Amino acid sequence: MPRAIWKGAISFGLVHIPVSLVSATSAEGVDFDWLDKRSMDPVGYKRINKTTGKEVTKENIVKGVAFEKGRYVVLSEEEIRSAHPKSTQTIEIIAFVASDQIPLPNIDTPYFLAPDKRGGKVYALLRETLKKTRKVALANVVLHTKQHLAAVMPLESAMVLVMLRWPAEVRSLDQLELGSDVTQPSLAKGELDMAKRLVEDMSADWQPDEYRDTFQEKIMALVARKAKAGKIEDVESQEAGEERKSADVVDLTELLKRSLAGKPAAKKTAAKKSTKKAS
Repeated sequence: MPRAIWKGAISFGLVHIPVSLVSATSAEGVDFDWLDKRSMDPVGYKRINKTTGKEVTKENIVKGVAFEKGRYVVLSEEEIRSAHPKSTQTIEIIAFVASDQIPLPNIDTPYFLAPDKRGGKVYALLRETLKKTRKVALANVVLHTKQHLAAVMPLESAMVLVMLRWPAEVRSLDQLELGSDVTQPSLAKGELDMAKRLVEDMSADWQPDEYRDTFQEKIMALVARKAKAGKIEDVESQEAGEERKSADVVDLTELLKRSLAGKPAAKKTAAKKSTKKAS
């Protein structure tokens, strides 16, 4: 299995499902790195003052947000850090909605959700419940200090976490300014019948092996030929990773009962203690 990029738990009511987040996609495009042809050293990007054209050292760079054209509000690193959402290692479910209610433009990046440690049974319970109710779970999750709206969806024997774009990020279709010839077309029955027959004639089953990036194939074949001919340059590279701990699992039946009952038991206990103190 690919390396987990995040470990935590799905949380709804008092139920916690320990999971690992694994990327559901891989970057298959050709990645061209910049190299200095004289030494084969990697080439980076300089920090350049766009007005003077001179390089700016790191200690002289601050971060600003455009408030008006040509006017910026400068924020310190401490102010920016204080605005970051707190990382809770939790995919917090906030609601269950019908999957067809999520607009297609809101769907962004998919990730596989794998059960972690002893969470297999609880994981399967949520998956089957989503299937039977035909719902998806809307959730909040923080990854790399960034807060995301996401949807937990069943997928065959597993579940996926689909990152969603915030509604404010999705433009309205009204911006297309579609004319009445598009929104209220006058189409003859014969035209519709011919178009339908054409679609039926060209219909096929989904065969993912038939769809390939030919540019990538040609470039990688060229790379292989040049490498075989000994035309390879050595460039140093470094990789770093980070492991995160996952959550524990408690008795499922008891947590479901307590979740359905309303308030968490911990809050009830705290309320009883405060009442005794007051008396």
